[in-house]
Amino acid sequence: MKKLIAPALLALLASSTALFAYRSNGGGKLCSPPSAEASQPTQADRAPRVAAEGRVAAYPGAEVVVGTDFAGVLSSLHVSEKSAVRKGDLLAEFDASEQKASLAEARAQIAEADADIKLGTYEVSRAQQMMDSNVGAGRQLEKARRDREAAIARRATAVARSERLAAVIAKARITAPLDGVVLARHAEAGETLDRGARVLTIADLGRLRVEAEVDEADSGRIELGAAVTVRAEGERGPGWRARVEEIPDAVTARKLKPQDPGKPSDTRVLLVKIALEEAAPLKLGRRVEVEIGGRS
Repeated sequence: MKKLIAPALLALLASSTALFAYRSNGGGKLCSPPSAEASQPTQADRAPRVAAEGRVAAYPGAEVVVGTDFAGVLSSLHVSEKSAVRKGDLLAEFDASEQKASLAEARAQIAEADADIKLGTYEVSRAQQMMDSNVGAGRQLEKARRDREAAIARRATAVARSERLAAVIAKARITAPLDGVVLARHAEAGETLDRGARVLTIADLGRLRVEAEVDEADSGRIELGAAVTVRAEGERGPGWRARVEEIPDAVTARKLKPQDPGKPSDTRVLLVKIALEEAAPLKLGRRVEVEIGGRS
C-alpha cells in the first residue's frame, strides 16, 4: 500500500507546481530562465566603432601660402610670425623704384602726346580754312593730319605702357588675402626673390577640422553624420565632440606614419573630413586620435 501512495504524492506535487507556474505567468506558457547567450547584446545591436589617426587641418581656403608675382628685392616685411592680419592689410613691399621711374616717363609722354594732338588739331583746322579760301594749302593740310594721327598713336602707346607699369608696381605690394594669423615667414627683407617665390603662410585658425586616415578595410563602416570623439595623440580623457562631414569617393596612400609599429605604413586609407562641434585647444597640424561611431 505504501508503494502505491508514494508515487501518487509525487505526481500530485508536480501538478501543483505546474499549476502555480501557469497562474504566475498569467495563464501563458511556462517561464524559462533566460540563457546567458540571449542576455548578451549582439554585434548588430552595438554601433560600429572605428579608430583612426589624423591631423588638424584648415578648411579649403582657410590656409594660404602668399607668393609674389614680382621679381626683385624684398624691401620691407611688415609682419612677423603670429601676427594677426585683416584682409587687405599690407604685408610686404618690393623695391619698384625703377618701374616707378618708367611709369613717370610714360605719363610724361602721354602729356606730350596730348599737347601734340592739340597742336595737330589746330593745324588741321587752319589748313582746312586755307583750303576753303582757295589759297592752295592741300599739302599743308595733309601734313597736319598725319602729324595729329602720329600724336594720337604715340599717346595710345604711352597709355598702354603706363598701365602695364602700374600693374607691375601694384604687384610689388603684397596684401593679406584673408583674415588670419601669420604662421610662417619664408623670406626676409633684403632678399632677392624670383617671380612665384613664397613669402608668407597665413591661416584662419577659427576654421579648423580634422582629416582622419581611416583604413580602407573600415571605409564601409563610416557614415556621413556619424558622431566622433577626437583626442590629442597620446592623451586620455573625454576628448572633444565632432561629426563626420565629408567622405571622399576614393582611397589614397597613407601620409601619416602609424604610431603603432605593428600597423603597416603602406596601406591605403580613406581621408575622412571631421568637423569639430566644440572648441578644442588643438594646434594646426597636430596629430590626433579619433573614434568614429554610428549615427547618433
